Amino acid sequence: MKHASWLMAGALLAAGFAAQAKEGGDQYPNGVENWSAGALPPPGDYFLNYVGYWSGELRNGTGGKVDFGGGSRATLNATYDAMRWVHVTRRKILGADYAFHVIVPVVNLSIDHPGLSGRDSRLGVGDITVDPLVLGWHRGDWHTTVGIDVMLPTGHYDQDDPRVSIGANYVSFEPVLAVSWLPASGWEASAKVMYNLKTENDDTRYRSGDELHVDWLLGRTAGRWGLGLAGYYLKQTSSDEIDGARVAALPGVWSAGRRGEVFAYGPSVKYATAGGVVLIGQWARESGVRNRFGGDKFLFKAIVPF
Repeated sequence: MKHASWLMAGALLAAGFAAQAKEGGDQYPNGVENWSAGALPPPGDYFLNYVGYWSGELRNGTGGKVDFGGGSRATLNATYDAMRWVHVTRRKILGADYAFHVIVPVVNLSIDHPGLSGRDSRLGVGDITVDPLVLGWHRGDWHTTVGIDVMLPTGHYDQDDPRVSIGANYVSFEPVLAVSWLPASGWEASAKVMYNLKTENDDTRYRSGDELHVDWLLGRTAGRWGLGLAGYYLKQTSSDEIDGARVAALPGVWSAGRRGEVFAYGPSVKYATAGGVVLIGQWARESGVRNRFGGDKFLFKAIVPF
């Protein structure tokens, strides 16, 4: 009976694993927007490069590490380089600056999963994000930016072996609200609030639940340097479904609906060069992880005006 249960677990994991192929099911790399997240820059073109490494183990509905027998655990490692182009126009809409952007990620994904026949890896382009309408307002110390990101299923997807799928194989729509408080004292509080609306994976009939997630930062800038505490929070607000029915609980592996949750925090350091390039490095420790992979994330970010 125990053997049959793990066979069922493997089958269900395979059916839903495309939804967990990037950092526990995230098309957006949580935590990458922090310093001045709500402040749209002046008109011009900007290149942003996000280089990150994330490693974690599968956690169940109570936060425990999933044991596939004999201490064997599922682990996921992802190294990524996401390249983003932002164009801020001189046009005003509703009193706001108008901009648009595109993000192209390259992902190296490695999975070691006893429930899915061991270890495998894949390198390739992930799901591309576009947003043709970004609006930014500036009112004294307060800065606000809104938009609707669209995640496109451009990444590699293998229905027969979803372990090595770096694309989700579905479209997501994500309304965005980012706010920054930037007083002259150098202190800062910033948050980027997103709500990810997922569509169904037509190949597997699996639909991952919608998610609320927030990037945040509290910090202070002095001269060219900035030091802060940054992180992110994610809460899945609806259940995973397969063929229109909520995914049933599998004790010790996931709870009913597989609703994921995670809170992450850690130090963030910023440096601005004389030429206007901003460099950011940070580490985030994930805690309170439920029904997803959880671990540590390291990020280096460069913002280059051109």
